[in-house]
Amino acid sequence: MSIAEAGEFGLIGRIVSRLGSGSATLLGPGDDAAVVRAADGRVVASTDVLVEGRHFRRDWCGPEDIGHRAAAANLADIAAMGATPTALLVALCVPTGLDVTWAEGLADGLSAEAGLVGATVVGGDTSASPTLTIAVTALGDLGGVEPVRRDGARPGDVVALCGRIGYAAAGLTVLSRGFRTPKLLVDAYRRPNVRYPAGPEAARLGATSMIDVSDGLLQDLGHIAEASVVGIDVRRDSFEPPAQMLDAAKALGVDPYVWLLAGGDDHPLAATFPPGVTLPEHWRVIGSVLDGAGVTVDRKPWTGGTGWDHFR
Repeated sequence: MSIAEAGEFGLIGRIVSRLGSGSATLLGPGDDAAVVRAADGRVVASTDVLVEGRHFRRDWCGPEDIGHRAAAANLADIAAMGATPTALLVALCVPTGLDVTWAEGLADGLSAEAGLVGATVVGGDTSASPTLTIAVTALGDLGGVEPVRRDGARPGDVVALCGRIGYAAAGLTVLSRGFRTPKLLVDAYRRPNVRYPAGPEAARLGATSMIDVSDGLLQDLGHIAEASVVGIDVRRDSFEPPAQMLDAAKALGVDPYVWLLAGGDDHPLAATFPPGVTLPEHWRVIGSVLDGAGVTVDRKPWTGGTGWDHFR
């Protein structure tokens, strides 16, 4: 059945029936607006949009994969503020000839990814469009702590990373060259593996700044450097590319450090911490904050590209 045959309200009914409920949801889909508990008295909000052909391809990813990716892009932003995600709002613009089961799969992916942090899809909107477009807004709860912003890094802080990096970028290159293996890399592109609890954890540990690495490590650290009016140096030897990445890089003629330092879509969290803070093992120190400006690698300018630009 196509979406045109299902109709707007038939489509909405099919999607809503696949969504769960969370503890923060007081009123979910079905009314003019949802009602979400904000126990802290403050709401953290972020939005992101995915456009077919620009951010994803249906021949590379299934609908559930795209649902996971769309949710993760927003949930990671909430975590990067030191908050816990509570709810998602989704606007879906679709070609009317698309099979309705594709939209159901998308809803399953969105709901499953949100469920990893106890959040739920609480509402949204649908419309016909020649270009498949998914816009997601995420809400979160700070739990009584102050948000971790980008402008708090100070010289002497250490820079640490939580989560895998370079995997999704390598997977994208593999897919763009017409291959489907290594599976580790391709799967990383299709579904991010985000350590959401690390955001609130970093806040408790005293992080001075934090960011979701969505567009490339050096580029996103550059946002912290600019906001904090500092320099940041990244140590190349703090990264250990896995064997599958090294093999793929050799086969495709790519420097694996381009994936590690400039690749996006893995959504690890990068944060700065005061010197002397004892970090859990899953936070890996990758550099330091310095007097100055900009981001360097081993104290030298990096010439291998810094990351994704949505308008290039």
